[in-house]
Amino acid sequence: MSTSDKPKQLLHLVFGGELTDLEGHEFKDLSKLDIVGVYPNYADAQKAWKAKAQSTVDNAHMRYYVVHMHRLLDPAHDKP
Repeated sequence: MSTSDKPKQLLHLVFGGELTDLEGHEFKDLSKLDIVGVYPNYADAQKAWKAKAQSTVDNAHMRYYVVHMHRLLDPAHDKP
């Protein structure tokens, strides 16, 4: 497979931790953030996010997020 045949990498970061408040996005302890990983596409990132979110369902303050790193690295990519 040549480089032109490969799908473009659209990096996504999955991370989470315990929030101080259910209404916000501030983490209780940044040193305890759970960096799940970096994934080459949204589908793989979503699978990892779902698995981690489901594994912490008993703690209402735990939240996991998917960050579209490719948008941070190349902001012009998503503009029309």
